[in-house]
Amino acid sequence: MAMNLRLTPEQAAALRKAAAEDGISMQEAALKAIDAYTSRRRKMILGAIEKIRTEDAELLRRLAK
Repeated sequence: MAMNLRLTPEQAAALRKAAAEDGISMQEAALKAIDAYTSRRRKMILGAIEKIRTEDAELLRRLAK
């Protein structure tokens, strides 16, 4: 899927610098950043669900009845 991404000049410069430092294209750097963000977000959500599941296990059992 093609997509346009509008960056501020500062964001573009930071992306350009990071990509150059890693020896990759700006597109690849952006894709890696998206992958890292979505992975961290998923882990955070799953962690929150697990915390609720364990901390509120008794309440959840009673509500299930």
